[in-house]
Amino acid sequence: MARFCFPGYSAYGMAKGAIEVMSRYLAAELGARKIRVNTLAPGAIETDFSGGYVRDNSEVNNAIASQTALGRVGQPEDIGGVIAALLSNDSYWINGQRVEASGGMKL
Repeated sequence: MARFCFPGYSAYGMAKGAIEVMSRYLAAELGARKIRVNTLAPGAIETDFSGGYVRDNSEVNNAIASQTALGRVGQPEDIGGVIAALLSNDSYWINGQRVEASGGMKL
């Protein structure tokens, strides 16, 4: 919601943008202590969020899937793998970044 806009979601989008800026500042401030800070920006995921709005409403789910390059809404395990990768030492050089895991939403 920080990369694209939907009317009626300005407060939510501003909060997402603030998290991204905070993450960059924290990455700069904590880097000397070898602490990495990144922001994970998931796309629409089939969860209980907002009462299961995406998961349980087939019309919403299909509309979002049609805007995603991979043609579907995300599953929780799609995000878990990205988190595990970011936390591994193999991703040590990733710092201060916004990492989007959205299946290519709104490309």
